[in-house]
Amino acid sequence: MGFEILDGGLFATVQDSGRYGMGDRGITVSGVMDEYAYEWGQRLLGTPSFNTLELMAGLRLRALADTMIAVTGADLGLRINGLPESNWQSRFIREGDILHFAKRVSGQRAYLSVKGGFDTPMYHGSYATTIREGFGKKLQRGDILPFHPSPREHSRRLKEEFIPDYDRPLTIRVMLGYQEEFFDREAKEKFFDTEYEITHQNDRMGYRLSGEPIFPIKGDIISEAIAFGSIQIPAGGQPIILLKERQTIGGYPKIGTVLPMDCFALSQAPIGSKVRFEAVEQEEAFRLAREYYGELPFILA
Repeated sequence: MGFEILDGGLFATVQDSGRYGMGDRGITVSGVMDEYAYEWGQRLLGTPSFNTLELMAGLRLRALADTMIAVTGADLGLRINGLPESNWQSRFIREGDILHFAKRVSGQRAYLSVKGGFDTPMYHGSYATTIREGFGKKLQRGDILPFHPSPREHSRRLKEEFIPDYDRPLTIRVMLGYQEEFFDREAKEKFFDTEYEITHQNDRMGYRLSGEPIFPIKGDIISEAIAFGSIQIPAGGQPIILLKERQTIGGYPKIGTVLPMDCFALSQAPIGSKVRFEAVEQEEAFRLAREYYGELPFILA
């Protein structure tokens, strides 16, 4: 029982919240790029955080059993049996139903969750797919993505005010780090005054931006651990924001770190999107993180 993959689309993989505690072995965290969309998918189904299918446009699959699903994240033109359906709600699907994420309308990555999660292998305590490390694979035509059937339940829908607007201009909040001393006042002012553009060089590892270059006073450093959202400034002076499949260590100076919730928003922004940076003090960054990761109100329409 499960989904039969009719067309794998651009890129579809099973993910969860990530693989932690393995950095000393050179294994990246991985996991979902947009934790907000992922967590709401789980909540809409009323289940703990198991796993989900992170997907991009083009995916088409057939249900081989009845189950409850929830689709969150990017609007990829979801159709069920040819009829348009909306995101950010749970619904019951029957054996034989065909789901098609036809085209990108808004955002980049959608999340398809099923009641009870997908029955896929775990690697080092996580379901997260990391292809370059040999954990899992990209889904392709003919694959079967197994799950256990579930009965019909009451559908739930997220209220409109809690649904992200993926088309809004992005202002990315940054907490400057201890390596800010590697950048003089002029470089920091230029960094926060520049409107950068997301280039085609972006993936689950990180996003490379293009704009007014900045250069550190000090170049390469001794390689060290890299936090989620770190902003590396390589030799060319163009920022790279490191995300879920970032390398575990690196030797470029880092001007600061993007707040996690803004990394999630960034992962939904397409090539060519404009972004600006805004500095936040450590105390404010911690307050925002506590507020964000606190108990979100489960408000449904």
